[in-house]
Amino acid sequence: MNARTIRVELAGRSYDIAIGPGLIDQAGALCRPLLAAPKVTIVSDETVAPLYGARLAASFDKAGIKASTVTVPAGETSKEFGAFGKLMNELLDQRPDRKTTLVALGGGVVGDLTGFAAAVLLRGVDFIQVPTTLLAQVDSSVGGKTGINTRHGKNLVGAFYQPRLVLADTEVLDTLPRRELLAGYAEVAKYGLIDDPDFFAWCETNGGAVLSGDAAKRTYAIEQSCLAKARIVAADERETTDLRALLNLGHTFGHALEAEIGFGGELLHGEAVGTGMAMAFDLSARLGLCPQADADRVRRHLGSVGLPMRLRAIGGDNRRKWEAARLIEHMRGDKKADGGKLTFILARGIGKAFVTREVDEAALRGLLDDALAA
Repeated sequence: MNARTIRVELAGRSYDIAIGPGLIDQAGALCRPLLAAPKVTIVSDETVAPLYGARLAASFDKAGIKASTVTVPAGETSKEFGAFGKLMNELLDQRPDRKTTLVALGGGVVGDLTGFAAAVLLRGVDFIQVPTTLLAQVDSSVGGKTGINTRHGKNLVGAFYQPRLVLADTEVLDTLPRRELLAGYAEVAKYGLIDDPDFFAWCETNGGAVLSGDAAKRTYAIEQSCLAKARIVAADERETTDLRALLNLGHTFGHALEAEIGFGGELLHGEAVGTGMAMAFDLSARLGLCPQADADRVRRHLGSVGLPMRLRAIGGDNRRKWEAARLIEHMRGDKKADGGKLTFILARGIGKAFVTREVDEAALRGLLDDALAA
């Protein structure tokens, strides 16, 4: 097997991330030793299931594993309470027992949804991640954060629940639209901005090749991202210190943008994170924490690959509902808020991110007003 394996070290819950081509066709053999019983239910969506569902099921059949499939609608609407309840009933229709393993085949929505379903189905069954987007391969499939959205915000109902295995088949990325690749690339660049300036410099040089399909550079980007996340998750699995919170760089801004626009296809999660990271560095520079040159460098690179850098351009230049006060209210409902104080990941420079709960709200409002006017 031509795959790279990265170990996520957690007491009693350690697991591997396998990265390489053709892993969907090898999934049965790779998963079989980890299953409590030779029985799985694949959860996928209406976009991914027709592309890869049959191949994944065939790999399980070849390994002597009985596989059934449940399909959900594509998109963030599947992470709502109603859709989650429907999924749970459809899973129960399959007559699972506690030795059944769920297999998430899809992007971040399917992974989050399936992981949370596994955490609560029969009070907990195993699950395996087979992420099919760049964003899911480098971020959401690793680390055990699962959940669904509510009208109050994103991922406010969920659980920390680790998979047994992550299979990142790099070949499936060839079918992704460029916009989906860009959404994942924002999370790749994030790892450099947190604490690895050399990796961000690599991204500046090689980001275009990653997005255009250079297999070696794309695989390297996924490996480095997974290594960084595995290291952070192993040190702070449940975000009990500020270490894992660093992975939320750009997310306080990004989640507010998503909440305002409605968690739909108009703004993908990774796009929101990319915009949010640029805003976090802009705020850091405005507060005198970060050199303006670093903030300009971040905005220049993320914009150059095609991530949205202007708020008014999201949904069209005449969008009327963008208001600083509303965005700040969304931030107050963010799960990272602490004792009424907004939590931000800011930076003292590229690769020097830190957590703060002491941001002056007037400075924040000024930044948002300027961003909305640009």
